[in-house]
Amino acid sequence: MCPHCRAFITSADRVCPYCDAEVGPRAIDLRRAGDVVSGFMPHARFTTSLILLINVGLYLATAVYSLKSGHDSVMDIDGRTLFQFGAKYPQAIFLGQWWRLITAGFLHGGLFHIGMNMWVLYDLGAQVEEIYGSKRMIVFYFVSTVLGFIASTFWSNSLSIGASAGIFGLIGAMIALGIRSKTSTGSMIRGVYIRWAVYGLLMGLLPFFQVDNAAHIGGLAGGFVAAYLAGMRGEPGKGSEAFWSVAMGLCVAITAFAFVQMFIWFTLTAQ
Repeated sequence: MCPHCRAFITSADRVCPYCDAEVGPRAIDLRRAGDVVSGFMPHARFTTSLILLINVGLYLATAVYSLKSGHDSVMDIDGRTLFQFGAKYPQAIFLGQWWRLITAGFLHGGLFHIGMNMWVLYDLGAQVEEIYGSKRMIVFYFVSTVLGFIASTFWSNSLSIGASAGIFGLIGAMIALGIRSKTSTGSMIRGVYIRWAVYGLLMGLLPFFQVDNAAHIGGLAGGFVAAYLAGMRGEPGKGSEAFWSVAMGLCVAITAFAFVQMFIWFTLTAQ
């Protein structure tokens, strides 16, 4: 339909044959490839999907290694394999293996464990990424993971792994959003995510789940503080986008270096 005279024209017309008005490109011609792909994953954003894929990839790697080491199931991963791949273990961290505070956040102990975490991350991560932007989200996730496993290191001597420290950090970021917003919508957001946090922490009290609540509390606090200080995109006094680009780059670089350190240690100890 011609946008000027409203006459019906063909999709090949670039000039209306009735009023000689120029016809712009169709909406479908302007659509980017990424928009088409996102139609199949309406809630997921790029960063969230990337974190999810890294977690799944590492689970597959640990499952294969576990089977080769004599473990007889892919439903769960043995502790030795998790330790080899960088699980949090206080004695090792105190001996200088700081990278475990990061790598532990990408490992999971079983299919149920990774399934629950990735399900929550898929929805929650997309919301945080859409509201705060990818740069801030990566910083929140990194800070929450590290602080969560620092808290866990001083609280418990046991092996610990999982993306839930970072996920609780994202919950903290949404609570910070609700507190900073003095509107009814902010109040609703605050209430919803406080309940999420409470339910998650209460589940950690059940012995069946074997949850590391210290990592959850540390991650929640880290995400809340980071998001409260960061503010929203474009908010005055909360850092330029260049600043957050540098902060994101540092978080990604440190995470990559942690995995390099893990791989070097893994290679040396596997010989």
